[in-house]
Amino acid sequence: MYPGKIDAFLEYQRERREHDERINAATLAKRRHLEEFIAKNKARASTATRAKSKSKQLDKLELIEVAGDEPTARIRAPQVERRQGPALRCKDLAIGYAERKVATDIGLEIDHGSRAAIVGDNGQGKTTFLRTIVDSLPPIEGEVRWGYGCQIGTYAQHVYTSLPERQTVMDYLESVAARGVKTQEILDQAGALLFRGDHIEKKISVLSGGERARLCLPGLLLGQYNILILDEPGNHLDVETVESLAEALIAYQGTVIFTSHDRHFMSRVATCIIEVRDGRVTNYNGAYDAYLYAVNREIEEGERELARGMSKAPPTSGHAPRPTARAARRNEREVRKEVSTVEKTIARLDDQKKQLSAQLLTATDAALSLKLHNEIEALAAPLAEAEERWCRLQEELEEPA
Repeated sequence: MYPGKIDAFLEYQRERREHDERINAATLAKRRHLEEFIAKNKARASTATRAKSKSKQLDKLELIEVAGDEPTARIRAPQVERRQGPALRCKDLAIGYAERKVATDIGLEIDHGSRAAIVGDNGQGKTTFLRTIVDSLPPIEGEVRWGYGCQIGTYAQHVYTSLPERQTVMDYLESVAARGVKTQEILDQAGALLFRGDHIEKKISVLSGGERARLCLPGLLLGQYNILILDEPGNHLDVETVESLAEALIAYQGTVIFTSHDRHFMSRVATCIIEVRDGRVTNYNGAYDAYLYAVNREIEEGERELARGMSKAPPTSGHAPRPTARAARRNEREVRKEVSTVEKTIARLDDQKKQLSAQLLTATDAALSLKLHNEIEALAAPLAEAEERWCRLQEELEEPA
């Protein structure tokens, strides 16, 4: 158990390995020195005792076991011809089910070569939109039109849960590979997704959910699809495989339409963002950071409109409300003195938190790491309380006399 985030853990793992390798190098050098001394002096009566002592020292020297590199996925994208123009057009489209429409009046285009991320809160209709454009779910109204020559490959839960149970991994990959793909290419692609050695002879019926999901990827990549539809491709994949998939999709010359809850994956891969929200589907033509900027701007504008509406609200009819008694105000000097004290408290707590975080990144002992993590967590509550107190004091200073 490592008490921290993945980036901190990977850095800790790298530093610990380098530390162990340095210790091993020093141990090996000392071992060679002792062996040379013993070989030269064990036959001499005058130095035999010293040689025996050095021999005991040699026996106590032990190397630290350093784990070898784990096999990692190296995913290669299909080699397809780059195309121009719209890949997908949706016109006056309404999606959903007989009993409920999810979104209406959808009109958007996705160009060839785009990598479009479908975003939206759970239940807004991301998967419904994907299912509609791949004809797994018929549209309620309007039309979905793919460009000429589009060959669509789909990765979704209904695909990897319905794999042929009786086939082996190799049988399945041979059945879905494009015509002319050689056996060695199939083995290479299977190996890239960690199906190596005896694993390619495994029956699909005994594969775990993660293994089935991983098997669908080489199935797609061995084809000649120039459109990839991926519903949560990072599910069931480890961090390194997801990173390798991102690299492959960035290098891919075709079109990718995908959903993901992984913000890092989206920010790396997506060239445009399609948001499904409140019964609408909107194409934000820009990367993920540009989408976040646009959404934050919409929120700020909405807050300003609300504030203007409240300020222009007409007075209520009837008698004017009776004035409420105001609490006795402290003088400004007292408030500013407390502000200064709180600011010093915030600075002290923040400095302690930074120092503990720096120690946590370099700690090599699990018990120490847990202790540092607990100390950081313990600082969170008083720091938040001090910051909240500072905000209240600022409001008190801004109140009219």
